[in-house]
Amino acid sequence: MSDSAKRPVHIQGADFSPAGDDYLRKRQLRKGAAGWVLLAGLGVAYVISGDFAGWNFGLAEGGWGGLLIATLLMGTMYLCMVLGLAELASALPTSGAGYGFARRALGPFGGFATGTAILIEYAIAPAAIAVFIGGYVEALGLFGLTNAWPVYLVCYLVFVGIHLWGVGEALRVMFVITGVAMVALIAFVVGMIPKFDPANLLDIEPTAALGASSFLPYGYAGVLGAFVFGIWFFLAIEGVPLAAEEAREPRKDMPRGIIAAMCVLMLTAAAMLTLAPGGAGASVMAGSDNPLPEALREAYGGNTLLADFVNYVGLAGLVASFFSIIYAYSRQLFALSRAGYLPRWLSVTGKRRTPYLALIVPGTVGFLLAVTVANGDQLINIAVFGATVSYVLMTLSHMVLRRREPGLERPYRTPGGAVTTGIAFVLALCAVAATFFVDMVGAAITAGIFVAFLAYFWFYSRHHLVADAPEEEFALIEQAEADLK
Repeated sequence: MSDSAKRPVHIQGADFSPAGDDYLRKRQLRKGAAGWVLLAGLGVAYVISGDFAGWNFGLAEGGWGGLLIATLLMGTMYLCMVLGLAELASALPTSGAGYGFARRALGPFGGFATGTAILIEYAIAPAAIAVFIGGYVEALGLFGLTNAWPVYLVCYLVFVGIHLWGVGEALRVMFVITGVAMVALIAFVVGMIPKFDPANLLDIEPTAALGASSFLPYGYAGVLGAFVFGIWFFLAIEGVPLAAEEAREPRKDMPRGIIAAMCVLMLTAAAMLTLAPGGAGASVMAGSDNPLPEALREAYGGNTLLADFVNYVGLAGLVASFFSIIYAYSRQLFALSRAGYLPRWLSVTGKRRTPYLALIVPGTVGFLLAVTVANGDQLINIAVFGATVSYVLMTLSHMVLRRREPGLERPYRTPGGAVTTGIAFVLALCAVAATFFVDMVGAAITAGIFVAFLAYFWFYSRHHLVADAPEEEFALIEQAEADLK
């Protein structure tokens, strides 16, 4: 390579240098590991823990009515966003996913901001899920545990280890675990239908808040507070496009997979939100770490075989999301590192084509957070802050690309176009505000960490980006074509 070819190129406020074939050879993922069915299973796996625990804390914020309204609004946001992401994933199928989409639409700074927000979400969410797994294990009285940190440690060691084994194997294990979790949800639904009483939904006493009623016991403000927990029914579905480079036919499989997963998740969210508080009472569910087994025990007046079954098998739902989000954070970190936004050594892959450091480093951080914070609803709020910031940027990216690049090849096109993602964009802005409403300190600290990442990009990494990375090639070719015109 000549000296001129090695020299950095300054475009869009950043410096790009070619890294060479050897650099990318050490950073390759396994191709063709997943079809659309596995991708749909991955999408459900990302989220299914939200049906087993976490959503119910929204009852303490807004009561059943407030959580219902919040879930309907957040479900609308996710559906509109997913339809936009299906288009973007079919047009720009790389492992960078949200970062890659924003990189194309908003430039390097917007791409990095989006990727970092996603990374915060995916690094923190497993820590929250680990806390819920610990709650389910303690509820069963297993191993005589009085402190759940050994459970957190085992979870991270075992499931990071399976991902190190290989992506195809990991996705298949994930698919099986998700299937088991769906059996637990179906059993719960069947068991709770006979115990459903509409009066149980509204058993929280109204407060003196503005607009308070039996339907909205915490008033109008409670709806905003419940946003964070309505999101938990769907959080991380946007991670499906991270598997683009490992899919068989990403341009066809990505839209099918992510839309199918969203349809399943809307059904399960509706069932849990209605039947758990409808059978046991919203007041009982509001603070539970293991709401589904507790709902069955409350509804049936004590312990039952069904409650134990849902408790044991329900662990599969928590494990499925824990397991799959580990995959998500590793691929997001891999893509950002491969392109030079974060330290390049984090994206090196091993003999089995897995990014081992991108799996281990965030896993260590998540374990430490689970042990030190050990508060599931606080960790949810932190994860949701990162998620909602990324949603604002990803939906904005779809609208920008629709306007700026109408000729971009789009094997799938979003129904309603930019209007659809515009709805998601507005709702995502409301959701960002809600994270501060629920936990001002936690959201502010997370915002500070986000700003620190942006400062790292501005002062260092934007001068050391890799032109050969797929997400950068897409954007640089488009920029070159625009310059020629």
